[in-house]
Amino acid sequence: MMRMLDIIHKKREGLELTPEEIQFFVKGVTDETIPDYQTAAFLMTVVFQGMNSKETALLTEAMMHSGDTIDLSSIQGIKVDKHSTGGVGDKTTIALGPMVASCGVPVAKMSGRGLGHTGGTIDKLESFPGFQTSLPIERFIQQVNDIKVAVAGQTANLAPADKKLYALRDVTDTIENISLIAGSIMSKKLASGADAIVLDVKTGSGAFMKTREDAVALGKAMVEIGDHMGRETVAVVTDMDQPLGLAVGNILEVKEAIDVLKGQGPDDITELCVHLGAWMLVLGKKAGNLEEGEQAMQDSISSGRALERMKQFVSSQGGDSGYVEDPSLFPATKHMLEVKATSTGIVTQIDAENIGRAALILGAGRENKDSVIDLSVGVLLHKKTGDPVEKDEPLVTLHANDLEKAKEAEAVVLEAYSIGQEQPAKKPLIIEVIQA
Repeated sequence: MMRMLDIIHKKREGLELTPEEIQFFVKGVTDETIPDYQTAAFLMTVVFQGMNSKETALLTEAMMHSGDTIDLSSIQGIKVDKHSTGGVGDKTTIALGPMVASCGVPVAKMSGRGLGHTGGTIDKLESFPGFQTSLPIERFIQQVNDIKVAVAGQTANLAPADKKLYALRDVTDTIENISLIAGSIMSKKLASGADAIVLDVKTGSGAFMKTREDAVALGKAMVEIGDHMGRETVAVVTDMDQPLGLAVGNILEVKEAIDVLKGQGPDDITELCVHLGAWMLVLGKKAGNLEEGEQAMQDSISSGRALERMKQFVSSQGGDSGYVEDPSLFPATKHMLEVKATSTGIVTQIDAENIGRAALILGAGRENKDSVIDLSVGVLLHKKTGDPVEKDEPLVTLHANDLEKAKEAEAVVLEAYSIGQEQPAKKPLIIEVIQA
């Protein structure tokens, strides 16, 4: 008879677990026959001893099958999903979905709500009055067949083992392990039913993975899992040492995503959407190579097709597509406060995490899962790394509904900006691409 104590001991000794032992563990976590203290002990042994790529793939597969898996086989074409490990100002999905869909690749995306400095994709899309994120699966599939894009909240019972493990990892300091992170992300992606996956793995001050080495290791682990499960997977390691684009905050980010589709978006967010979208077209067999994919992505913007698809997407899910045409319809905040530079020079660094913190203080995100988000507040940057700045010139504008919170956020923004006299070295946005 299998015992959890023996599995903990075996992993503590650094030995490889069998598929049966891993399945026993995941089943016990899911049906709660394994007590929390043994699960926590096991997680700690994994943090200290690690898991090899085979164990990581088996853990992910068992977590994927711990609940529902979504069958998207009735959607025509190769379904390609995109996942970002998250960063500050990351509104990529909102622009990318319509761009890729307008090129003929189906995007059937399950997204979550945000915990942290801003809302998740679902929260942001709810900025459109009437937008429905709870779609019955039949309607979700029909919409993807009709217009090639739908984004819905994760209503299905996807990877419940992951939810239970994540809650424990959070309170036992066992978050930071590549196998556990990769398993958590990929179990949900694989259960969501996509045929191929493009991963945007962020690295830098505003990312979960602070170093390039850790981001590459995570990317490799996730690509190996995808390969093991027969899903073509590409990981793109991208820079998150400063916020992506200029907008941080829900409505502000939606407006910026619309700017991207109008061909008026900031260079970095546009470049990232074009690159990630190109990989989605390659995996979806609508482009023969990356260059062809990037050209198709740029054409989707310049031709107006992507913007048109955004309007269809919003109205198909019950939202008012007039806001895509005229983003000034979105509600504004009561106050707009400029945060000004205290010296003349060049912006040498922007701590993305602090900009995220400022947005959270204003009310753009959730401190805990019961927090209520203010969709209209946020931070709009005027200066990025490498830009010259004069004393008293605005660095950012805070969009706020509470002046006290705005004052608190102002101090955090000033902490985030470093102004010096030497031009910093320019970092590439796309750092590395990992394929099986």
